[in-house]
Amino acid sequence: MNPDPSFQVPPALQIATDIERAFTEDLGSGDATAELLPIDAHAVAELTCREDAVIAGIPWFDACFRRMDPSVQIDWQTRDGERVIAGAVICRLGGHARSLVSAERSALNFLQLLSGTATTTARYVAAVQGTQVRVLDTRKTLPGLRVAQKYAVRCGGGHNQRMGLYDAILIKENHIVAAGSIGAAVSAARRLHPDLLVEVEVENLDELALALAAGVDRIMLDNFSRPLMAEAARLTAGRIPLEISGNVTLATIAEYARTGVDFISVGALTKHVRAIDLSLRLRIS
Repeated sequence: MNPDPSFQVPPALQIATDIERAFTEDLGSGDATAELLPIDAHAVAELTCREDAVIAGIPWFDACFRRMDPSVQIDWQTRDGERVIAGAVICRLGGHARSLVSAERSALNFLQLLSGTATTTARYVAAVQGTQVRVLDTRKTLPGLRVAQKYAVRCGGGHNQRMGLYDAILIKENHIVAAGSIGAAVSAARRLHPDLLVEVEVENLDELALALAAGVDRIMLDNFSRPLMAEAARLTAGRIPLEISGNVTLATIAEYARTGVDFISVGALTKHVRAIDLSLRLRIS
């Protein structure tokens, strides 16, 4: 797990955009239920994590309450990237009761989702401990939450692949067919975007040889068997980093990591979402 507590927190504007979208869908014209509470009621609350987890999403949680009411007091007992045990009180809050209940759901949605992503990532990272492999995420993220989920991956000790289609080139089967060959696709990539990383996805050892000859920056082995992964690593001999993609699970990743590859990308980090169980309990003070 990454010991650095900063994890390159996304810009405040990005987080604020996420919060506005969440508030629009949840609050709409206002919290009709919160209007039942006395306008001057003050409350305190404790946030408990009901299972072992790696926490991620504190900037989004805080931003929800700050957006609702800047006077809300928030006291964290942990930080993003830290592991907590079941039953731990991880945060205490104080403020107007209406503010606390109105921001609660949106804040918890972000924290539960992102902690789930970080916790899953940490399990995959632990599985390859002792090897040179870095665990990568993919673009298989929830629409509108890519920046947040990729931040959570970093909190769990993983690494980001490309953020989108604009910051790296990944030449896949359909690109190769349309361009005519691996060599032609790579040449076009170098000509049009000389500053971007160029990676080629290959499906067999013959395509691996073509990618090596084309001088790419990274090669992705798509759905290779374990013996073929090892053979690809032998043939490449460290000249170009190798990435594994496809059929990667917690049951297989350690075995794949021992083949000599450099990266393993896992769509399940962000695609198969299971939120962490959190509970926010409020009492009038």
